[in-house]
Order: sequence, then structure tokens, then C-alpha cells
Amino acid sequence: MTTLQNITDLNHSADYEVLAQKYRPIFTKIAEGTVQREQDRILPFEQINWLKKAGFGAVRVPVEQGGDGASIPQLFKLLIELAKADSNVTQTLRGHFAFVEDRLNAHRDIDQSHWFQRFTDGEIVGNAWTEVGPVKIGDVITKVFQEGEKWLVSGKKYYTTGSIFADWLDLYAQDADTGESVIAATRTAQHGVKIEDDWDGFGQRTTGSGTTTLLNAEVDEVISFNTRFKYQTAFYQLFHLSTLAGIAHAAVEEFSHQVRQRTRVFSHGNGSRVDQDVQVLQVIGKASAQAYAAEAIALQAARASQQAYQSHFSLDQESEKQANLLAEIESAQGQVVISDLVLELTSNLFNALSASAASREKSLDRFWRNARTVSSHNPLIYKEKIIGDWEVNGTEPVYVWQIGGGSKE
Repeated sequence: MTTLQNITDLNHSADYEVLAQKYRPIFTKIAEGTVQREQDRILPFEQINWLKKAGFGAVRVPVEQGGDGASIPQLFKLLIELAKADSNVTQTLRGHFAFVEDRLNAHRDIDQSHWFQRFTDGEIVGNAWTEVGPVKIGDVITKVFQEGEKWLVSGKKYYTTGSIFADWLDLYAQDADTGESVIAATRTAQHGVKIEDDWDGFGQRTTGSGTTTLLNAEVDEVISFNTRFKYQTAFYQLFHLSTLAGIAHAAVEEFSHQVRQRTRVFSHGNGSRVDQDVQVLQVIGKASAQAYAAEAIALQAARASQQAYQSHFSLDQESEKQANLLAEIESAQGQVVISDLVLELTSNLFNALSASAASREKSLDRFWRNARTVSSHNPLIYKEKIIGDWEVNGTEPVYVWQIGGGSKE
């Protein structure tokens, strides 16, 4: 029989400035090596370890369980700051914080203290959901099965963001006997788990989003997918919105620095100094406003997910349903607008510097490449359609979807 846990403290928020001051020194250290990691494709193992040791992975865990007790908007505001330092690191943690969120929701009915302890100990979780190759829509090739008292899993996943840095896999699979969709919580440090850094994208190159292969790997816990927290798609999307907002802030800061340092001017320009050229200042000013808007929209969408989280503990099914619906719609609206804002500003900022901005040494193209890669997740055209269908017809959004091979007919 399930019993409701003491949930009083799960809705408390931390003091944001106190929280941010705890982690900002680490964000600053992470930022110092971002360009080199970008240029040489160095995975941020050391930087992830700094965050683990500082307890960043437990920022959403209640204070009474050893964490920081941050709200969802506070989490994503922190992640925007982290993405400004290195957008790859924020995306790397996407699977971890989604699994933490799921365990926070599950704690309403079944004690999750064992997971909270792992998070506060610095253990993090990587994502392992997507399958490529001969998998059709609706199929799941990765299977969990029992051998005696043990649960094992075999299969192959791609886009396993963050898993190469992680202690655990949030692994989407199918029960070989019942056909039920499940999450198999699987340790990475064991025989039978192979994680490769074979992601070949032109952006977000150091997220470790490669292939994970499992062969009779032991599973610690099998969780029914039907119990997954309901606003998960909105929550996952918030990671992209926060990453984009962080990229925007970083681009504005770096291009502003380059403008201040630039000494060469054009005879048909607007002054003897670039930092006094009104048209150059206009370029920077517009980009700054766009970055501000991106962050404001991301945090507004995060508030909708916070309401969905809190409604889960109200035991009012209709209230929870409406809160989840709005969380999904607002995250989709945010995606559509923020993606355009950030892609535009990361391209137009080059107008402030001319041809020297194309220098490979400066790597200023990383902002657009990373933004373009993040914006390509969860196709915008489908999100626009979902929003329109909601506005015109009141059609509920698609909360969970799959990707796979379609019919050739």
C-alpha cells in the first residue's frame, strides 16, 4: 500500500542570490576554458566533477534531504548562468535534472530518500532514450528482462547526452515479458555498459551525446513509465530555452568585448572609434534586448512548470491536468520565439565587427552553431502547429512522442 510522504518542504524555494553565490565561482572557472574545449573538442569531465563535488546535482532536492531546495524557476535561472559559461555543460545535465524531477514527484507516494542521498553525494544521471537504425515508430528495441532475482537490460541508444560523465542511466526500455514501457535505472560503471563519444554535430560538440550500448547490464531499479512526471516534455524543453538564453548572454558579452578591443575603423563609418560608432552600438543594443527577452520568456515558462509540480501535490486531478497542459503550451511558445531571437542575434552580431569576426582563433561562430543545434531539437514547425491547434481548436498538446522509421508507402 502506498502512503503519501510529508511534502510540506518540497514546495519551498531557496534565496536565489545566496544559491547563486554558492555556484558562481564554479561557473566562472568553467567559462575560463570554454573556447579551448570548443576548439579542441575536449569533453568537460573536470568541469562536471567540480559541479558534482559542489552538490549542484542536488539543487532541487529539499533542504531536509540535503539539497538546496530550489524551485524550478530558480533551477533554470542557475542553468542560464551556467549556459552563459558553457552551453555544453548545461545540456549535459538535462537528463540528470529530469530524473531528479521525476523522483521528486514520485516522493509524494513512495519514499525516494535513497535517490536524494545519491544526488547529494554527487552522483548524476545521464539520458539514454533515443534509438536509431531499424526502429519504427512505437517500437523499443532495448529490453529489460529477469534472470533469477536480477533485472538485466540489453540494447543500444544514441543521443545519450551526459551519460559519458554520469554515474547512472535514465534508460528508456521495454519489459521483454509484458511489453510495458519502463525506465531502467542502470549504473554506468559496470560490465555490459559501453558509452562512446561519437556525436558528430557541428554544434554543442562536447555534450557527450553519443552511443550507449548495453549487453546484459544489471538494472538497479525498474520504474513504470506510466508513473513518469506529467510535465516532463515541458521540463526537457526548458533546458533548451535556458541553454539558448545563456548562449545569447554569452554572445552579447563576447561581441561587446571584441568591439571595445577593436581599433580598425572604416572611412565610411560613423567615427574614429568603433565603440562610439552608433550603428555598431545599435547592433549590440538590439542583441542585448533579445537576450534579455530570451531569459524573461524562459523563466516565465519555468513558472508554468513550477505550477504543474505544485499541482501534483494538491491531489486535484483536474487542477493538475490544466497545470500540465499550460506548462506544455508555454514551453512550446517559448521555444518558438526564443529560437528565432537567439539565432538572429548570434548571426547579426557579426555586423558589429566585419570580416575579422570570422577568425577561427576567436571562434565567434560557436554561438550560432550551438544555438542552431539546440534549436533543431523538437522541431519548431511541429510546436507551432501544436500551439495553433490549441488556440483554434482547443486540442491538447502531445505530451510524449517518439521518433523512428516511417512507412515508405
